[in-house]
Amino acid sequence: MDAPQLISRTQALASGMSDSQLQRLCRSGKWQRIRAGHYVNAPQPALTLAGRHLMLVLAMCEAMSDDAVASHCSALILHGLPTWSIPLERAHVTRDRIAGGRIRKQLVLHSAQLAPDEITLINGVRVTTAPRTIFDIARSVGFEHAVVCGDSALRQGLTTADAVGEHLRRAAHRRGARQAARAIEFLDGRSESVGESRSRVAFHETGLPAPELQARVFTDDEVCVGRVDFLFDGLGVIGEFDGQSDQRDELSGARLPAQWTVAAQDRDDRLRALGWEVVRWSWSDLDDPAQLAERIRAAAEVSGRAHRTGHWIPTPRC
Repeated sequence: MDAPQLISRTQALASGMSDSQLQRLCRSGKWQRIRAGHYVNAPQPALTLAGRHLMLVLAMCEAMSDDAVASHCSALILHGLPTWSIPLERAHVTRDRIAGGRIRKQLVLHSAQLAPDEITLINGVRVTTAPRTIFDIARSVGFEHAVVCGDSALRQGLTTADAVGEHLRRAAHRRGARQAARAIEFLDGRSESVGESRSRVAFHETGLPAPELQARVFTDDEVCVGRVDFLFDGLGVIGEFDGQSDQRDELSGARLPAQWTVAAQDRDDRLRALGWEVVRWSWSDLDDPAQLAERIRAAAEVSGRAHRTGHWIPTPRC
């Protein structure tokens, strides 16, 4: 099946279609209208929320002046970054204006004077660079959302902590800069998923010490037991986030979910034999950070009575 395509009314009419045909296609559900004068040649279920937002961004940029730049959550999608829990009903576009930002039904228009090194091209669309995008997100959404996006950008190598920090220094006077600074300082590209980033925020907000990320744990005989998501050295606790991404498709050659579970249990037993306590959690546990923190503290009490052997090696920070 071909990928859904954005088609303008002008293109459709030039190909020989009529307005009445366009209307019938939309009424039948075979096509969908993205905005006035723009359509997608696929039914509603064929597009994810992010996919529909991308089509909306492309349509908006096509209809606007040449200085329009996709930004904020729209830039996240173009860069392939997560938009966890960020509203996607409106496209976000920045234009080179001193003032004049406004909100419409399908568009949030930002006014800002972007430097040449803050704009890049992705598939022919002008979009804010990854570091500028993370800065904009960090000053306009919640702390947890910003950490999720920023961690992912660092992990994928789309930017560096220094590059994002440079944008913060440039715009220290802008609204939300203090909020952005708090999130940017917290970013860590060693987080390997949305769930791991949210877990870090949960630890931070409940007063737990910052764990080591992706540390490798060894026995006294230098046998590597495994690389762990979170290692609380002072507490004697290892934490593992169990997200759906951990259960891979058999066609990829990875373990089946049942096999993965057995292997994980075996590794946990080996870690406990070294004196560590292991705590696992999933998406639903992240909705109650206080309870998750209590589980980790309870595990620390048990670990404190155990004799620990072996050692661990940290993974360098991205």
